[in-house]
Amino acid sequence: MLTRKDFLRSALAGAAALGGLGATASGCGGDDDGDGGGGGDGCTAVSPIISSNHGHVLTVPPADLESTQTMTYSIKGSANHDHQVKLTPSHLASIKAGKTAYVESTALPTDDHSHNVAVKCG
Repeated sequence: MLTRKDFLRSALAGAAALGGLGATASGCGGDDDGDGGGGGDGCTAVSPIISSNHGHVLTVPPADLESTQTMTYSIKGSANHDHQVKLTPSHLASIKAGKTAYVESTALPTDDHSHNVAVKCG
């Protein structure tokens, strides 16, 4: 399992190389208590950060946060190849509760690279 420390190390290295982290930011309803969490049940958009990003995009519909099954998402975006990201029911519940879920995308067989992904509300 990907640790927060490993994710942050990878994300910061990718950000330094690319001049910024690739993210799709959207608004999220809920509290603003400074704890970095979202609004739990008020999550209206999910915001991912993809390390070493080169055009990948992850879109998680807020309705998926209710899922009791593992959800699999394509993150191809404008990249010339695709990866998949799997969010378990535990990940989805954590995101809904305002926490960040850390996962790793599938690796490409051709060059064996993957991306660390952090997903949170907001």
